[in-house]
Amino acid sequence: MSAATRNNSPSASSAPDPQANETLIREGRARARALIRDWNLKHAYINGEWRAADSRETLDVIDPAKGDVIGTVPFMRTSEARQAIDAAHAAFPAWSRMLARERADILRRWRDLLETHQEDLAALITLEQGKPLDQALREVVGAIAYAEWYGEEAKRAYGQTMPATQRDRRVVVQKHPVGVVAAITPWNFPLTMVVRKCAPALAAGCTVIVKPAEDTPLSALAAAKLAEQAGFPPGVFNVVTGLPHPIGEALTGDQRVRMLSFTGSTSVGKRLMEQCAPTMKKLSLELGGNAPFIVMDDADLDAAVAGAMISKFRNSGQTCVCANRIFVQDGVYDAFVEKFVAASKAQTIGNGFVPGTELGPLINRQAVAKVERLVADAQKRGANLIYGAALPEEGFFTRPLVMTDVPDDADCFDEELFAPVAPIYRFGTEDDVITLANRVRTGLSSYIYSRDIGRIQRLADRLEVGVVGINDGTTSHEGAPFGGVKESGQGREGGHWGLEEYLEPKYLNYALKSGI
Repeated sequence: MSAATRNNSPSASSAPDPQANETLIREGRARARALIRDWNLKHAYINGEWRAADSRETLDVIDPAKGDVIGTVPFMRTSEARQAIDAAHAAFPAWSRMLARERADILRRWRDLLETHQEDLAALITLEQGKPLDQALREVVGAIAYAEWYGEEAKRAYGQTMPATQRDRRVVVQKHPVGVVAAITPWNFPLTMVVRKCAPALAAGCTVIVKPAEDTPLSALAAAKLAEQAGFPPGVFNVVTGLPHPIGEALTGDQRVRMLSFTGSTSVGKRLMEQCAPTMKKLSLELGGNAPFIVMDDADLDAAVAGAMISKFRNSGQTCVCANRIFVQDGVYDAFVEKFVAASKAQTIGNGFVPGTELGPLINRQAVAKVERLVADAQKRGANLIYGAALPEEGFFTRPLVMTDVPDDADCFDEELFAPVAPIYRFGTEDDVITLANRVRTGLSSYIYSRDIGRIQRLADRLEVGVVGINDGTTSHEGAPFGGVKESGQGREGGHWGLEEYLEPKYLNYALKSGI
């Protein structure tokens, strides 16, 4: 965790040929940098134009694996956000009246361009976000899946005709796009989250303004470049880069923005909700998670360990659905811990451009400081710490860590770790684990491992969450409704539910008269 502990244990990621690894890192970084240069990703995208900030100020983009500057983007503020709103508002009438089939054709071209450039986009994600290249490629594949789904779903915004209560009446329900949509996206999946929000909005006939996370704006700009090539008209798809406060206030305060879609922390989501209240915007909020990963005593332990490794350590634990609290029943606790610790220690940590790397860096120094605080608190309260591989000498890394015998009053029980740190808790009965699992304010994702289908169903019914993974450490699917309950937000992304978020029903009551 600290500099003093970086190299006090053998590293599972020690390479037989460090010089070859350095060559791979240089080549990967060069590929991503070439994309930044060739696609002009140093400018934001407003009303079909690539442009600088009015002030000409810029923000640095940092490679978290090395800590150096890899590019700059415009430091935009309120005025540029309002210009993007002007453009999206002006473009909305023509875009919303376009035939659904025509919008679907453009979305399909966007999807095809994402697929054509998937290798370059993956390299860009690894450079600016830090995740291993194979995980970055899977992220691009996920973005392609969402673009494909909503290209098809654009033609399925069905209305209804309902039986009337009188003979000379007809009741018709139409679906209309909400209007201008502001999409504020996170840094942990910088491409997929842009597409997951924008593809259904665009399919519905909305125009969009994307505010990407300041740590990872380049992937959003790359998505805009391909959207431009796909043929989205000026003003339909806009990307404004900068810090959250001035841009967010402009987007939430303008009544022409009719909907806000946000993925991020619960605290920020609450603040945005307050800011949207005066103009009564429609909201789609995917906020913090604190996923329970439940291993019952009849579980297949090898499968449970494999699932926990995927859920906990994917993207270095920086996902809202990762296993934040691993609950293991008394009868298999020791056996699970033994297997899980062995698997955790075998992971490789390092630069994502090196093949075989499983754990990349955290996003920034603040993320490292947060996990150090939470681990120190758990240790002070009696948790046993078991470290994995040693750290690279540069970048924003933290060591993979398993914490056993963690008390349920530790801060990490209630607060997301967002790091490759796995706290394991012991429990006795079904009632015990349900009480522990639900004893938090959030309720996004969860996982159950058991061979007893009745037990699985009982637990799934009682868990206060929006997503349940059953004997599987992954839950992603573009056709499923993703979202949470309690303080994990409101609304759903994915499937026809995701399209409905961007549509408003309009009820037409016909009085039929002679001659009509």
